[in-house]
Amino acid sequence: MGKLIVCDHPLIQHKLTFIRDMRTSTKEFRELVDEVATLMAYEITRNLPLQTITVQTPVAETETQVISGRMLGLVPILRAGLGMVDGVLKLIPGAKVGHVGLFRDPETLQPVEYYTKLPTDVQERELIVIDPMLATGGSAIAAIDVLKKRGCSQIKMMNLIAAPEGVKAVQEAHPDVDIYVAALDSHLNDHGYIIPGLGDAGDRLYGTK
Repeated sequence: MGKLIVCDHPLIQHKLTFIRDMRTSTKEFRELVDEVATLMAYEITRNLPLQTITVQTPVAETETQVISGRMLGLVPILRAGLGMVDGVLKLIPGAKVGHVGLFRDPETLQPVEYYTKLPTDVQERELIVIDPMLATGGSAIAAIDVLKKRGCSQIKMMNLIAAPEGVKAVQEAHPDVDIYVAALDSHLNDHGYIIPGLGDAGDRLYGTK
């Protein structure tokens, strides 16, 4: 079963408080989401393998470590996932970015893929699927399905806030995927919103209603 990792660093929790606050402006909300994504990227890359190389300092030659050729890819779920990408790229500027677009069918309420564009070498990369909210888990499961159908096997999930129902659904559908969140909230309400949550992440990022 994939692990659930709650990134409980004090800076993340502090910033998340203001992300939740309905009085936070669109500009501040966007900046805070960007900052938390950077901090979460630090946590999600903690176990990247290292290799030893030799460098010359101003004083002496020394052996030191660099990341061991691991190729990473970021796959935001459109549109809200875009709000976290730049924050991750600040720490991992060499990562390639793909996109998966999904909408919910109004009759079946199931996610429908409408757009996918991925790096040509996506199967060789360790991928981080990015979406601020993990509510029912439907979009996350569909996005991971899209990647697996294209031969991807190294996948992690990154969310600001998750509901237990969504975590359970993703773990059951994709038990090989670890989920990184800034907070695990209480539950979903009757409309599928995370409680206490932060509202609609896309609307708050882009100032739409």
